[in-house]
Amino acid sequence: MSKACSYPNSTALRHAFCPANLFLAKCRFFGYIAMRGVQCKGVSMKLNWANRITIIRILLIIPFVICMLKANDAGLSDALREMMRYVSVVIFFVMAVSDGIDGYLARRDGETTKLGSFLDPMADKLLMTCACVLLAMPRGGVAGFSLPPTVAVLIIGKDLFLLIGFVIIYFITFQVRVVPVLIGKIATTLQLSMVAGILLAPDISRFLPGWIWFLRVLWWSAAGTAILATLIYIRNGSRYVEEYEQANS
Repeated sequence: MSKACSYPNSTALRHAFCPANLFLAKCRFFGYIAMRGVQCKGVSMKLNWANRITIIRILLIIPFVICMLKANDAGLSDALREMMRYVSVVIFFVMAVSDGIDGYLARRDGETTKLGSFLDPMADKLLMTCACVLLAMPRGGVAGFSLPPTVAVLIIGKDLFLLIGFVIIYFITFQVRVVPVLIGKIATTLQLSMVAGILLAPDISRFLPGWIWFLRVLWWSAAGTAILATLIYIRNGSRYVEEYEQANS
């Protein structure tokens, strides 16, 4: 006689698939991966400290977005909204500094990995996408210093094109290829400076009344370099695909 199969009851299923429980499970999983690494086919692949810092930088985007939204919450007092803006500034600067620290550690210890080469630019793109969307919206921007939607679209569009190009190259060559270029690094630096300048604009403008004009030059410069970087990445990606096809023809 075959054994009777036992199934969990509906209450257990609802508990297991509750969104809150699933979110906690994901947090535990990624926390374990960040601290202990993963094992694949018996081979241990531990994350180095550079990659761990990058993962932490990605996770910090969540409180950054929350604080930005709370900074414009009409239900909060003026003092509390101001405090939320300062907290978002602190979180942003922590992420910006960690961007340099993880790269320094990887180069110093000779632990530059493909995972780190993928995670580091992804962290920058996620941060800039969230920051540009928020700063261009009344709900998440800084009053009087809103980012023009055109600038936000150009910067986010650059990252979207790079993501599409990355996927196309991967499906053609089955290789992960992330090669930063100088103009891309300049674009990222300008974008980080732009976000910091907007977040601190209410304070700086008290001493520098013309700060808004500096910001306008900065955000259009960031948009221009984003367009230029996109064109260069498209050219480099096309050349790489052509070289790959010629080598394997």
